[in-house]
Amino acid sequence: MLLEKLKAKEEYNNYQEDLAFAKELNILRNDFYYKMIAAKNTELVDFLYKPLDVVSGDAYTAREIDKNRTFYLVVDGMGKGLSASLTAMIMTSFINHLIDKMKMYDSFSLDILIQESMEYMRPILLEEESVAIDYILMDSAYSTMEYAKFAMPVMLLQNENNEIIRIKSNNPPLSKYVTDYKISTYKTNGISKFLFYSDGVVENTVDEDKTYADFIEDDFLSSYTREDLKNKLFQRIETQEDDITLIFINILDLKNTLIETKSFNTSLHDVDIASEWYSNLLEHVTTDVKSAYNAGLVFTELYMNAYEHGNLGITAFEKNSLLENDIYFDTLLEKEKDCTKKITVQVNKVKYGADTYIITQISDEGEGFDTQLLSQIFRNSRTFNGRGVFVSRKNSWGIYYNQRGNSVLYLNKV
Repeated sequence: MLLEKLKAKEEYNNYQEDLAFAKELNILRNDFYYKMIAAKNTELVDFLYKPLDVVSGDAYTAREIDKNRTFYLVVDGMGKGLSASLTAMIMTSFINHLIDKMKMYDSFSLDILIQESMEYMRPILLEEESVAIDYILMDSAYSTMEYAKFAMPVMLLQNENNEIIRIKSNNPPLSKYVTDYKISTYKTNGISKFLFYSDGVVENTVDEDKTYADFIEDDFLSSYTREDLKNKLFQRIETQEDDITLIFINILDLKNTLIETKSFNTSLHDVDIASEWYSNLLEHVTTDVKSAYNAGLVFTELYMNAYEHGNLGITAFEKNSLLENDIYFDTLLEKEKDCTKKITVQVNKVKYGADTYIITQISDEGEGFDTQLLSQIFRNSRTFNGRGVFVSRKNSWGIYYNQRGNSVLYLNKV
């Protein structure tokens, strides 16, 4: 009887923990979930959010303000446990509410956002409590970054000469008694990468007398993608000691690295032609059979999505119904007869240090889709709809859709 009660209690606690973490993910608000920023340049925005426990003292937000401006927030509550988590989540939730209101009336102001959120939090904070925060506004039209850093670790920028620029905090930690703040501006011309992170990244012990702070600059410099940096981080630390949050932004050079571009008709016949063309291209780029296989697998999945869901406009629900009635391929052949839309493939080759990356972009002329749906797909990999995208993510170094959802870019290290 006691064993059954303990088992029931454990199941209930696990259920509550799952709900709490799902709530945290909803509060965070990420407008760039597997989405590229295609404005003045093509920017890839990647995130690593790894709480030490179910309730996290870290939080982040990434919001699209308009076609040129993006806002990033990193919050690190003092200490660990429920109090730090409540502070981080309350502040993040309120800031996102303010952003929603400002966007509604087309009146976004970083200054007002900081002022209002500080005023909101001061009565909530305990006497001895403090919060570290990064408020960051990027403007691609004017190549500027406005920021107010409250006792956060230095942000790292890398320029086109492979030099690391360190930007320190310009404000003390937020507490009940902090009322003044400073906003600084940095010109981002010539910057190719950005890294924003909480102190859980750099204060983690690496060995007896070192922390990851001793390695982060070199690892950031040698990492082309977030996945590269993540691998280096977890190769160095034996045990995670605190919540880890980082935002990695990479600005791609797609003009000087282009090696092939080709357009195909919307037909099953051209699906085969495109796959053969891509396979032949990879043979001239790499001798690594596994890397070429993975890149080809991703190409097949995403190209097929462009064909059936993009240009032919077949929804996931319709596809399931057609497969159940065994008329899927007959329907494809019928629909493609009157389709004049094209599928365009662009391939770039990037040498970065000792590594080579293939960047492939597949664009269709369909209506696109809401990329926020991917967050639901990736939280449940067993869901049938979206399996192609899930397989593509697992076999690449990142996939990213454009704003409209009719163009997808992915990377493979070859």
